[in-house]
Amino acid sequence: MRLRLPAERPKEPPTGYKIARLALSQDGARAGFTGVSLGAALPYGVLDEAHCVYGRRHAAPHRRCDCGFHCVHERAAAEAFLCTAEHRGAALLQVTVLGAYIRFERGFRYARQRVRAVTVRPCRCGARAVVLADAGWGRPGWRVVEGACGACAGRRASLRLAEFARLAGEGLTVTGARPDSVPGTPSEAMGVPELLAEAALLQARLDLFQGELARLAGDGKS
Repeated sequence: MRLRLPAERPKEPPTGYKIARLALSQDGARAGFTGVSLGAALPYGVLDEAHCVYGRRHAAPHRRCDCGFHCVHERAAAEAFLCTAEHRGAALLQVTVLGAYIRFERGFRYARQRVRAVTVRPCRCGARAVVLADAGWGRPGWRVVEGACGACAGRRASLRLAEFARLAGEGLTVTGARPDSVPGTPSEAMGVPELLAEAALLQARLDLFQGELARLAGDGKS
């Protein structure tokens, strides 16, 4: 005889943590997320319902399938995944577990979720992210974006963190993590040498801009 654990009926929906890539729809009108492992090809919104990634018709989560949203109980456990090279561009999500769920030792697999808050990793140069810039890849109909400082974003298509939150809707909050609060990011990332390098880059761009203005002014006089 196989014993089953009693059904849970919590007074409040459980909370969990996960990592995901941030994405913008092709027309730039919607913001969403794409997973980093199973189900990565199926972008989802702030409030969304899980579907079987194998195309089966059963409801997620099914006990004999891997389908459904996934999250872990502890924030530190989710942050640990951000240390790996392939996940350095991902963001940390705080989610509310909705609908049916299956509890495991480290987390949940569940039917519906609401993304409550997003923490964006620092720019690859180590500075705090102030925009989300085109990462150079995506999914059909979706462009992946990642945290960047103003200098490193350059001429890439980008948007402010608050704009991503507005497009996502449902009261989502998006903040940039401090460089010293993210695993795998050196605390001295914004020391004097880095600040000098960023200042030099900004000065070079200013010189280029002034040169273009001078050229346009010269063309106008001819």
